[in-house]
Amino acid sequence: MLLLVGLGNPGAQYAYNRHNIGYMAVDDVAHRHGFGSWRSRFQGQMAEGSLSGRKTIALKPATFMNLSGQSVGEAMRFYKIDPDSVVVIHDELDLAPGKVRVKKAGGAGGHNGIRSIDRHIGQDYWRVRLGIGHPGDKALVHNYVLHDFSRSDEDWLDPLMEAVADCAPLLAENEPEKFMTRIALLTKG
Repeated sequence: MLLLVGLGNPGAQYAYNRHNIGYMAVDDVAHRHGFGSWRSRFQGQMAEGSLSGRKTIALKPATFMNLSGQSVGEAMRFYKIDPDSVVVIHDELDLAPGKVRVKKAGGAGGHNGIRSIDRHIGQDYWRVRLGIGHPGDKALVHNYVLHDFSRSDEDWLDPLMEAVADCAPLLAENEPEKFMTRIALLTKG
């Protein structure tokens, strides 16, 4: 079983924020692959489905970003999922907009959602980092991530979301390199 987690903040006012790109990606994966309806569970929203024949639980923690680990840990314990079968999709300031990197383990890199998950389940899970770019000044980061994508971002954002949804089965097949390569080809990145 795979636990596919999208990070973001709950509520309509945050729906199109840069910090919510993880929610957006998991929504698109669930929709594209015919997952069941979203329902409240594990301090979040979850939907069940399948990617490449592997049962997959999609989860969007509703605990706000800084407490995401509570929701992820609860779902992991309930389904008895190992960290190696957890994939967390989140925004990444240190990647150019539209770039994607997948890695297992590592530090939080200043991301409070990742820091919370690390505290609850350790660091040995997969991270899909979706580049949103950096505002150029550390003092501007907070406002940058909590503001909506601009209209000009749609040029890279829409193709990225489609590519992540198309390529998600490769994550279920434990093919992170193929996932990154295929997305780069689909987005010309």
